[in-house]
Amino acid sequence: MASIDDFKKIELKIAQIKDVQDHPNADRLYVLTIDVGDKTKQIVAGIKRSYAKEDLVGKQVVVVDNLDPAMLRGVESQGMLLAASDEEGVCILSTLRPVKLGSIVK
Repeated sequence: MASIDDFKKIELKIAQIKDVQDHPNADRLYVLTIDVGDKTKQIVAGIKRSYAKEDLVGKQVVVVDNLDPAMLRGVESQGMLLAASDEEGVCILSTLRPVKLGSIVK
């Protein structure tokens, strides 16, 4: 079990997807450029089978902003896109209305 103090360490923020590229070394991954309000970051996300590139650009999403960078199949990821998955595929967590980029998710 995680304590509430553990959970408070995670920075969940609203970001906007600015660009989507195919991962050069993986069939299921995209490399996303996101705007978190005060900075632009690159994240790698396993959502390629559920979303076309053109459907993602401009979408506001929820990301974990304070993860240590990780190398995923040779490409650096500087955060994590939040998504749910079920038998129908992957569903990214996004906003219902436009929200200021960088807003904290509580």
